Amino acid sequence: MRLVFAGTPEVAVPALDALLASDQHEVVAVVTRPDAPAGRGRKLVASPVAQRAEEAGIEVLKPAKPSDPEFIARLTELAPDCCPVVAYGALLRPGALEIPKHGWVNLHFSLLPAWRGAAPVQHAVLAGDEVTGASTFLIEQGLDSGPVYGVITEEIRPADTSGELLDRLAHSGARLLAATMDGIAEGSLHAVPQPADGITLAPKITVEDARIDWAHPALRIDRVVRGCAPAPGAWTLFRGERLKVSGPVKLVTDASALAPGELAVGKNSVRVGTGSHEIELGEVQPQGKKPMRAADWARGARIESGERFEDAAR
Repeated sequence: MRLVFAGTPEVAVPALDALLASDQHEVVAVVTRPDAPAGRGRKLVASPVAQRAEEAGIEVLKPAKPSDPEFIARLTELAPDCCPVVAYGALLRPGALEIPKHGWVNLHFSLLPAWRGAAPVQHAVLAGDEVTGASTFLIEQGLDSGPVYGVITEEIRPADTSGELLDRLAHSGARLLAATMDGIAEGSLHAVPQPADGITLAPKITVEDARIDWAHPALRIDRVVRGCAPAPGAWTLFRGERLKVSGPVKLVTDASALAPGELAVGKNSVRVGTGSHEIELGEVQPQGKKPMRAADWARGARIESGERFEDAAR
């Protein structure tokens, strides 16, 4: 088939690579979000998908909106049979959806209908799911509600961060998307409607969602730390400033003597009270500084046992 690939971030690059490597299909163009400011200088930088496409010598389309008449006209000229999509980041309207013969087929990082929305991997970790996966489905006007072509499953390991899990899914999902394109081309694969039961939503995780509530149980706090890594990053307040808390945190299984948010500082460890067991902090990042071991942070800031994170009782 003639393919126009739509995607923007780094997580979409493995899927583009898998389709470029296929001897059954031709990627004739890529659609991605416009260049965006990045780095300290805030210079405009092309998306990872755009950079990869340019390396491969493929035409790159960067419409401000995929409903722009110029984009619709060029997509019509390209006459794609199918438009595979991975994390494109813009809403597709009927004018664009109707152009490819086999529609737009999205790779979504969950086992649909679970975790429809922008942050399925983060929500799977936050919820404590043991298994997740990826699905390919035909895009329609509803939110990730179209009929499904195929799925793969992926175990969520006890220490997984969202970033680590998403990296694995990006590669296994790339193979699923390529296989889906093969099946559509051969006529051997047909999309099946999603069940009406089991629908859960996965909206974007905000900075406020990533704020740690130390009155919650230790297991919940561990999920927040892992689910919000690498972005937006779990955080708390200490001495009036924001402190990022990254993994791994270690659950201390003996009885807790610390109140929620109360600190116990040892020579090589920093423990914090929660709503259940204490946890031992792994790596933290004070405002304006680089990440560091929690014990080094406590030593440098001269933290004493008994001090507390300020939002412990909110």
